[in-house]
Amino acid sequence: MAIIIPKMTPGGVRVDTGRMTHSDKARLRRAFFFHMEKESMKTNPLKLAVQNKGRLSEKSLHLIRSCGIDVEADPRLLISAAANFPLELLFLRDDDIPDYVADGVADAGIVGRNEVDERGADVELVKDLKFCGCRLSLAVPEDRPFQSVADLDGTRIATSYPRILRNALAGYNISADIHVLAGSVEIAPAIGLTDAVFDIVGSGGTLRRNGLKEAAVLYRSSAVLIEHRHLDEEKSALLSRLLLRIEAVMRAADTKYILLNAPDRALDEIVRLIPGMKSPTVTPLAAPGWSSLQSVVPEDAFWHVIEQLKAMGAQGILVVPIEKMVY
Repeated sequence: MAIIIPKMTPGGVRVDTGRMTHSDKARLRRAFFFHMEKESMKTNPLKLAVQNKGRLSEKSLHLIRSCGIDVEADPRLLISAAANFPLELLFLRDDDIPDYVADGVADAGIVGRNEVDERGADVELVKDLKFCGCRLSLAVPEDRPFQSVADLDGTRIATSYPRILRNALAGYNISADIHVLAGSVEIAPAIGLTDAVFDIVGSGGTLRRNGLKEAAVLYRSSAVLIEHRHLDEEKSALLSRLLLRIEAVMRAADTKYILLNAPDRALDEIVRLIPGMKSPTVTPLAAPGWSSLQSVVPEDAFWHVIEQLKAMGAQGILVVPIEKMVY
C-alpha cells in the first residue's frame, strides 16, 4: 500500500507504508493534513473586522476559536492572520466596522446590530449571532410621571444614537429635540440639558445612580455577522465556509444529545417526541422488550421533553453536550 502526498516535492512524494509502525503512520497523517491546511492558506484570505476590545470582542474571538480556527489576539495587534484557515482579523473600533465593511476594506465583520443601524451602512446582514444582546431604552427622571412614549412628544432627549431614536419615535408618530452626546448621556437631565435620555441599558444600575428610571424599550440589538455587498466569488466562498462552521457551533450550543433506554411498546410515541435531525437511532438491547435510543433535543425544550420521556417509561437517560452540529 502507498500514500501519495501531492505537491510536497515536484511530482509528489510516494511513501511505502508497508513497514511503518502505527505511530509513524499517525505522524504521516498529521503531516499530510498540516500540508493541506498550508496549501489552503495560499488563497487570498477573508478579511473579518472585529471589535478591538470589550465583551463583544471576547465573544467574537471565542466563536471564531470554537470554529476550529487558530488565531492570536494581542491588544497591540491591529491585524492577525489565522494559522489554519484563510482568515485575517482586523481589530477596529465598533462604530468603524460597518463603514469598513461597506467600503470593502473589510470583507465581513462582527458588530452590534445597533452600530450597523446607527451608521446606516450599506452592508448585507448575514446572520444574527445571538450574543451580546442589549436594549436601547428611554429613561426619565425618577420623579417624572410616565404613561407612554407619547408623553415625550416635543421634549428634549439626549442620546448617542440619534438615527435609531429618530426612527423609533417616527414609529410612534412623535418627534423630539434630539441632543447628540458622545458619552455620559445619563447626566443630561440632572444638569438641565434634556428631559430624558435614550441609551443602552443593562441592569439599570447606571440609570438609578443618576436619578433616572427606565421608561420604555424602543430597540433591541445583538451581535451580527455582516458582509460587503459586492464580494467576489473567492471571498464569498470563504465566507460560506466560515458560516458553515459558525452555524455548526451555534446549533450545538442550542441542542443536547441524549441516550436512553425505553420499552419497545413506547418506541413509536418516543420517536414522535424526539425525531432528532432526521430520525433517532434505535438499537435493541439484550433485555427482551427494550431498546436504546439516541437523538438530539433543543435546549429550550429539554426539561419538558425529559419529563415526557420519564412518563413514557424511559430509563437511564444520559445527556451529552454537543461540540459541533452540521446539517
